[in-house]
Amino acid sequence: MLVHAPDGLRHETAGKTQIALARHLAGLRPRQLEGPEDALRHALRTLAKRWQYLEAEAKELTKMIDDLVHRVAPQLLEPFGIGVDTAAEILVVVGDNPERIKSEAALAKLAGIAPVPTGSGMTSVRHRINHGGHRRLNAAIYRTVIVRMRFHQPTIDYVARRTAEGKTKREIIRCRKRYVIREVYHLIRPAPKTVSAGS
Repeated sequence: MLVHAPDGLRHETAGKTQIALARHLAGLRPRQLEGPEDALRHALRTLAKRWQYLEAEAKELTKMIDDLVHRVAPQLLEPFGIGVDTAAEILVVVGDNPERIKSEAALAKLAGIAPVPTGSGMTSVRHRINHGGHRRLNAAIYRTVIVRMRFHQPTIDYVARRTAEGKTKREIIRCRKRYVIREVYHLIRPAPKTVSAGS
């Protein structure tokens, strides 16, 4: 809407950050609706107030999710590259009964990270990325891998070594996703129940 706004209004709002722009537009004084510019100002003011409300709501919900993850599974936040959003997605998929996931292979299959052979199985030893499983969990693990490939030195070294061996970036990402899901499985696996002396 600002692209097609009159020059005066465009100059008022030029170069502002999102928050400053929303604050400025929410402060516009409504006029009598006598022309297109008045209607534009009214619409911009309404949109800015709505944006401010949704931004505040999003921050509040993010804080609640952060508190829940830190209370329920702080161990998920310890590995490099796993943030609150990824940990929350893992907890949503695993649910209240992580013991139903019997192995890391089961979790990998649930997340769509289990490798699938590319050929008939007779001549090819190559695998492809599985496109099944829980897509949002898969995307969360993918983001973790990408963060590690950029900022985590052991992963950077691994990528360099595997690239030198002739692996493609897709193959390397598939391998690292499997590694991350294995790491996650050991973090969410419930502790073995101890048998009391009286039983």
